[in-house]
Amino acid sequence: MAIVTFVDETTAGERGAGRRLEVAEERLTVRELIRRRVFQEVAEYNTHTPGVFQGLVQPADTERVLNGYAPRTPRRVDPEAQTDLALEAFAGNGFLVLVGDRQVTEPDEEIELAPGTEVTFLKLVPLVGG
Repeated sequence: MAIVTFVDETTAGERGAGRRLEVAEERLTVRELIRRRVFQEVAEYNTHTPGVFQGLVQPADTERVLNGYAPRTPRRVDPEAQTDLALEAFAGNGFLVLVGDRQVTEPDEEIELAPGTEVTFLKLVPLVGG
């Protein structure tokens, strides 16, 4: 069993605190890794229902606020819908996935998860005026 640390970064140089996830398998596809990360953050949000959702991608029917996304009305986030949004964002270059120092580009690519693996989700920030 490995502990994987997920870290969010932006091209503007911002780096969020890491989240940890236990993974029993030694190898997973990028698709499954994204799914597990999203399911974990949605479960944490739905359990505590804070006013701001801090996740990989913006849930539908929310607005961007400082440090996350606020639902227009209090509600639970659907983990399946959120996973679909995340996979669409990955396919559309909304974010890059780096395992260690190696970029992975295909959702069905298998990655090896050694103990202490760090997975970076690099969110691409649009250029101003471009």
